[in-house]
Amino acid sequence: MLAVLAGIGSAVAAPVAADPGPVTAEAAADACYSWGRTLSQGTSGDDVRQLQIRVAGYPGYGGVLAIDGRFGAGTKAAVTRFQQAYGLGADGIAGPATFAKIHQLQDDDCTPVNFTYAELNRCNSDWSGGNVPAATAKANALVSMWKLQALRHAMGDRPIVVNGGFRSVACNNAVGGAAASRHLYGDAVDLGAGAQGFCGLALQARNHGFSEILGPGYPGHSDHTHVAHRSSQFWSASSCGI
Repeated sequence: MLAVLAGIGSAVAAPVAADPGPVTAEAAADACYSWGRTLSQGTSGDDVRQLQIRVAGYPGYGGVLAIDGRFGAGTKAAVTRFQQAYGLGADGIAGPATFAKIHQLQDDDCTPVNFTYAELNRCNSDWSGGNVPAATAKANALVSMWKLQALRHAMGDRPIVVNGGFRSVACNNAVGGAAASRHLYGDAVDLGAGAQGFCGLALQARNHGFSEILGPGYPGHSDHTHVAHRSSQFWSASSCGI
């Protein structure tokens, strides 16, 4: 995932963008969300929380980034991995170059460019009827989409097939879902094999903030890979070596 710039022969390696300095109005402009200051370890606020949502897919192997509005060591590490993934100066400080890349990666509704609310909710368009309020389910789905964006980028930016996400209780019952399914909370997504394959997705997902990963070898998951958030880690896809 590390982006390396190297010279060939006598050519000089191209410089990477660095992030120190104030955020200008031009750099911050975005229809979804605009940051008005550079963020680094020790800062806090809703702007930090908005940043955390967008780097939630970069916590490192087995990690989950807290979306708490506090820029601690975990957030710095996630920002650094995000910067490395996109060839930016990897100092863990979120400034103009980092925000510009985020702006390139998101649509006006704050979803990442390669995923939509519609594909994560084919059940109940107003996000109601689950185990959490509709606004919470939708917010959880947004975090999942940013994790998927990181997963997609790590796997060569090939399209990821989304089979479903949020379910109301009625939808979950109709498909025979588990009573405690994370789909009822809006933070679970079922993925089709696509070009990556079920096992490829399951294995790579371990690096992108998913504490629940179920795939081939786990009962009922021979035809999809399931990724979700839960309070404790549970990975099971025995056919994939997990």
